[in-house]
Amino acid sequence: MKPFAVLILSFLFLSTGYGTIDLEKIKLPPQFKINVFAKNITGARSLTWGSKGTLFVGSRNEGKVYAIDSNGTVHLLAQSLNMPNGVAFSDGILYVAEIHRLIKFPNIESKLSLPPQPQVVTTFPKDVHHGWKYLSLGPNNLLYVSQGVPCNICESKDPYGTIFSIDKNGKNQKILARGIRNSVGFDWNPSTKELWFTDNGRDHLGDDSPPDELNRISKVGLHFGYPYCHGGDLLDPQFGQGKKCSDYEKPEQKLGAHVAALGMRFYTGKTFPSKYHRQIFIAEHGSWNRSSPIGYRIGLVTLSDDGHAKKYEVFAEGWLQQGKAMGRPVDIINAPDGSLLVSDDHAGLIYKIQYQKKK
Repeated sequence: MKPFAVLILSFLFLSTGYGTIDLEKIKLPPQFKINVFAKNITGARSLTWGSKGTLFVGSRNEGKVYAIDSNGTVHLLAQSLNMPNGVAFSDGILYVAEIHRLIKFPNIESKLSLPPQPQVVTTFPKDVHHGWKYLSLGPNNLLYVSQGVPCNICESKDPYGTIFSIDKNGKNQKILARGIRNSVGFDWNPSTKELWFTDNGRDHLGDDSPPDELNRISKVGLHFGYPYCHGGDLLDPQFGQGKKCSDYEKPEQKLGAHVAALGMRFYTGKTFPSKYHRQIFIAEHGSWNRSSPIGYRIGLVTLSDDGHAKKYEVFAEGWLQQGKAMGRPVDIINAPDGSLLVSDDHAGLIYKIQYQKKK
């Protein structure tokens, strides 16, 4: 075993379409290791599991949807779609959220080698700015969708700046929360069934302001402040006049400014040490307009006994080397074996993070 203070238990140079990934540079807590679960997944973004061990992967600018079967074979299910970022699976059907519509692929796991043409379920706004959707199946068997705002900072009407639910037939849209600039990741607390989500803060208020946010929806109808208040205590210089931050829901946890917090998951496996159980892992995609880049890592938010966020720290880092990105984490998902999978749309990879007990 290598005598490093932070043990990196995997070493791999991997050539990708964007350069070389050196996994030895990824720093993890002791006894954790990272390796590559799948490669050549161009633009890998959101992740969801099928019922037969298939991992489905959305993308954004590439317009592709992939499936990785239980043998590790990668299948291209669709291409030339309109930023098909969001993916969700239920009752044999893969749902895909494009910018302007929700589509589905019935009985897809039996048709991976020869996928059918998708069926249109419903339509969404066509705005490209923050128009890519996050999609997930909730514990109540409804689909949940994020709809970002069509701007950096502006006032907008429903459904912009919301997270909403719809039936799997696309009917009965119901808004769960408002005042959300751009959420590209959410998950349900396995204990309380409350929805938690990341939200990206606005641009052009400096390097260190405002923070990205981790939020909790404790009841239907909450407003999380955008565009009037950011981070729970910063009035917007343009839209905050005459407003009070106390009128809006505060974030559970302020995250780094411009880290681009995207996918987040509660850890529900059993192989990580107990201190990680039911805690929140966040994929920080990385800043695009900060003078000194930040993010490009996986964060960890620890909850207190009463279910609120109490600590925010870095769990894995090293995708940013000397100011240049060799990778950009996007989404996180629990794997059946207790590991975590992480997508990377810059390197076109999916990583596997495991914990190894001392022998």
